[in-house]
Amino acid sequence: MSPEQYLTQWQQSQADAESMYPLIGKLYREKGVDIHIYGRAMVTASTIDVVKAHRVARWYTGQEVTTEHTLPLLQALSNMDLPPCRVDLGRLASLYWSEHEDGTALEGFLERAVADLPKGNALDAPRDVVLYGFGRIGRLVTRLMIEKSGPGYPLRLRAIVVRGGRDGDLEKRASLLRRDSVHGPFNGSILVDEARNALIVNGNYIQVIYANHPSEVDYTAYGIENAVVVDNTGMWRDTDGLGQHLTAKGAGKVLLTAPGKGDIKNIVYGVNQDDIDDADTIISAASCTTNAITPVLKAMHDRYGVESGHIETVHSFTNDQNLIDNFHSGDRRGRAASLNMVLTSTGAATAVAKALPALKGKLTGNSIRVPTPNVSMAIANLNLGSEVERESLNAFLRDTALVSELAGQVDYTQSTEIVSSDIVGSRYAGVVDSEATIADGNRCVLYIWYDNEFGYSCQVIHCIEHMAGLRYPMVPTPQQS
Repeated sequence: MSPEQYLTQWQQSQADAESMYPLIGKLYREKGVDIHIYGRAMVTASTIDVVKAHRVARWYTGQEVTTEHTLPLLQALSNMDLPPCRVDLGRLASLYWSEHEDGTALEGFLERAVADLPKGNALDAPRDVVLYGFGRIGRLVTRLMIEKSGPGYPLRLRAIVVRGGRDGDLEKRASLLRRDSVHGPFNGSILVDEARNALIVNGNYIQVIYANHPSEVDYTAYGIENAVVVDNTGMWRDTDGLGQHLTAKGAGKVLLTAPGKGDIKNIVYGVNQDDIDDADTIISAASCTTNAITPVLKAMHDRYGVESGHIETVHSFTNDQNLIDNFHSGDRRGRAASLNMVLTSTGAATAVAKALPALKGKLTGNSIRVPTPNVSMAIANLNLGSEVERESLNAFLRDTALVSELAGQVDYTQSTEIVSSDIVGSRYAGVVDSEATIADGNRCVLYIWYDNEFGYSCQVIHCIEHMAGLRYPMVPTPQQS
């Protein structure tokens, strides 16, 4: 192409993306149809994000899929009577154009693609959600729920429960939601209603309830019923402790955003969410590291068989550590987090077995806390049941990220320049760094980046949806792809 043609092509792609944006919003707000492009969520994406998402096909598969290919499909989908679902427009367009180079029979193709979708709404009525605690994960879950809110999304964030209540507390809570040193400013409007102790976030009325214990809360006093209570505090991790939430009027189920103890099911969405029964009232979303490594480990075990392995996590420091040297009940964690690499233990490797029992007793693990505020890496040194070559292994991991049932959890990069700050804001549980992959006989070493705050919060959202009975079938299915 000539230099002028590059610019013309870009401008056309941008114009197409601008045409797509209102259609994406309409499908989501009115029908609950969530449009993705090769795993990238498009509901709140900018026009530039839409254009960039199309490049994934060329990067990873060598196949060209442009806005010119996807726009006709999106226009046709917007006129169809669709139930709530997730549509990967990139994968769908790839299938269509590979079968119909002349651009004919589009309606028939789409009718077949959605033929098996269940009819009706995802839920019969909206479901209330309460956040118990408003720390790092609580605020990011809030951002994600507000981003999703609308007529097509049946979950409603109704309240947050925090300690405090002093003068200025509400404004400070709002400020922490509005501005974040790692994740940037909130994309929207936040109003403070001091008289009613509430935040109005992009039009969503969120009650702020001050309480020191679940027994002090009556959710029904605020019109909240049968709520999914998301415990972000980590104060209780067993059935007895978390069960205290269920004594509060208006509480229906509890989700813990930390590893659960005892007989509590630890759920890594994408791997074992089907273990959640309707009768379950207390569930754990496991840890950020367990969520990062388990989907990749499942894919590896299903394909090659994992005989044994060691997981080393290089993890950003957390609020549990001290900024400067001071007393801490944990070994080494009293040393200055901002100045040191701190060797510590992690239960993530053994916790994998709770979501993936086939790996019970096969993994060990340790963690090194490092002086960065967010984004971590898991290094998985695995002994496999069969020999593997680096090229074929990376091809398998790429396909896992693009077209498998784990495509929503596993991302893949082949950049030779990627560093931790590039992963901030990643919506995936883990991102495989293919350039770092090592393979030697039946042994391999995988490097998995993860945003231990935002990526994990996305997994938490998936768990909330599943506990509430919200299911989003995928179009196309992995089998169709």
